[in-house]
Amino acid sequence: MLSDEEFEAVVDEALAEIPEDLAEKIENIDIFIEDYPSSEVQSTMGVGPRGLLGFYHGVPRQHRGPAYGNTLPDRIYLYKKNIESISTTRDRLKEEIQRTVLHELGHYFGIDDKRLRELGF
Repeated sequence: MLSDEEFEAVVDEALAEIPEDLAEKIENIDIFIEDYPSSEVQSTMGVGPRGLLGFYHGVPRQHRGPAYGNTLPDRIYLYKKNIESISTTRDRLKEEIQRTVLHELGHYFGIDDKRLRELGF
């Protein structure tokens, strides 16, 4: 298990490696790290506390119309304890963080879970 600061450092490394052409298209998103999903997220997604690695909360880009503006950033939540539980090494942890962030960014771009799974996310 890593300290919160060490985990955040791995998240920063993982985010720095997101392809530049993708990173340039991302606007108004914040990333939050929590140990486990909140009870509200668990209920919404129909899972237990260990059932998610990440969660996207926001308005997908294709649903943003002319009235979209002056809004709080969309959010991607990373669930530290769940990601750590499937990561046996620091490199694996970084891979899982990258995979999870890319999956959640897929939702930001309007891609559903079925298609994300087909793409390997």
